[in-house]
Amino acid sequence: MTRTLVLWCPDWPVRAVTHTGAGVDLPRAAPVALFERGEVMACSASARADGVRRGQRMRDAQARCPALVTLDYDPALDVRAFEPVLAAVEEIAPGVQPLRPGTCAVRVSGPGRYFGGEEHAAAVLAERLVALGIDDVRFGVADAVFAAEQAARQALPQDSVVVPPGEGGAFLRDLPVGVLDRPELVSLLQRLGLRTLGAFAAVPHADVLTRFGHDGALAHRLARGVDDRPFAGRRPPSDLEREVRFEPPLEDAEAVAFSVRRTAEAFVSAIAARQMVCTSVWVEVHTDRGETSERQWLHPRWFDAADLVDRVRWQLQARPGPAGAVSAVAAPVSAVRFVPADVAPVTDHADGLWGSGADARVHRAASKVQSMLGREAVLSAVVGGGRGPADRQTLVPWGDPPTAERAASPPWPGSMPAPAPATVYDPPRPAQVVGASGQQVAVSERGMVTAAPARFGVEGLDTAAPSSLAARSAERLQPVAAWAGPWPVDERWWDAEQAVRAARFQVVGVDGSAWLLRVSDGAWCVEARYD
Repeated sequence: MTRTLVLWCPDWPVRAVTHTGAGVDLPRAAPVALFERGEVMACSASARADGVRRGQRMRDAQARCPALVTLDYDPALDVRAFEPVLAAVEEIAPGVQPLRPGTCAVRVSGPGRYFGGEEHAAAVLAERLVALGIDDVRFGVADAVFAAEQAARQALPQDSVVVPPGEGGAFLRDLPVGVLDRPELVSLLQRLGLRTLGAFAAVPHADVLTRFGHDGALAHRLARGVDDRPFAGRRPPSDLEREVRFEPPLEDAEAVAFSVRRTAEAFVSAIAARQMVCTSVWVEVHTDRGETSERQWLHPRWFDAADLVDRVRWQLQARPGPAGAVSAVAAPVSAVRFVPADVAPVTDHADGLWGSGADARVHRAASKVQSMLGREAVLSAVVGGGRGPADRQTLVPWGDPPTAERAASPPWPGSMPAPAPATVYDPPRPAQVVGASGQQVAVSERGMVTAAPARFGVEGLDTAAPSSLAARSAERLQPVAAWAGPWPVDERWWDAEQAVRAARFQVVGVDGSAWLLRVSDGAWCVEARYD
């Protein structure tokens, strides 16, 4: 059995801001809270002592702690500040798996044998991190990552809690289900009376899979002390950076692009020698005046030498423009440096049997537009999960991983069946739906239709049948040839500000046009059209 040690630094986001040279000089005991989207994302121990809690609004937090220091949460700073901690751990226990900034896991079998036991290995790591100025670090050891993390959260500063082999389920039994960190699942489990991990683990696995899906089944395995997810320890960073210097400095962009080709080839070859590819790279351009132009470039597949040369040329030729545009380098170039920002195994990006990925010409054109207008200037659509057609769309910058905001795998009760509509209106257009006697159709709280839809119209669109004179009245309503629904939706009923109660209908007019209509609070609108 392979044992796992988890290192946890409490209140890491606050420490990253106040103790890592981020430009914030505060007393150690000052109450601090970091806010994200107007809510407390993290707070210091002194702030919690005054009643500040995660998820509170700024006004509520300041009412409980008038001396509260409010700062914006910066996830990039969070990650950068934790990198020295990961490097220090890797010196003692290679193969670190970062879980989140402030928390990481390592396989403890090797270090445990070398240092004379799991507690001694944790003590050596604690001594190393205290020397870095991390005065509150805690450790947990168990058979699985989840159980080890919960053990670390029960440890004292610079101390460890060790769960004996095979006793992960017993250790987790009395913990609240809130430690699963799945708010919607936790809320439902609590309403069902399952308030501890032991109670949740006692439910048959087949029933959990049927009711809660695959994510719920994973949480059920974690509650039983079984974590079969692969341990993804990161490789220690290798020296893959490449730099070329020009003596004398070059003033022409084309000359610089020509001169960096050999360095770009060496950069790509060094990464390929490790059976890896680079999907994100930093290009740094230094001038003889001490100026530096740096830009992170992304690629939907991976960079080759020609791609890197193009990025250098575009970065030099860019001109000041809208927000996000790269500034032009207005002095002779003395050096160009390539720094890999993200590398991945080449097997993760292998072509499929019939090819995959964006056309090379399309990618080069889109990337060049990004270089001139900014990263957000070129967006691609990704289809994910959701109940409405607009909810399923996510626009991501070109070159970023095509990841949707909402996963398509969880069940979405109330969602529309296939096929999906081809045209989605943003914003939805007002519509009108009436019954046979001319009264407006509505949907009751129980999801019952007050009258069968007989005629409908959409503002700004001529839905009247060409051969129907009656449909060309002032209302311009078209007879309904067929309809289906309603699909009622009652989302976030517990939140008065974000609650949505609506119903959707599929309607086909006599002219053959098909529409997706929605009614909410007595008002109709058209969300999409089927082509």
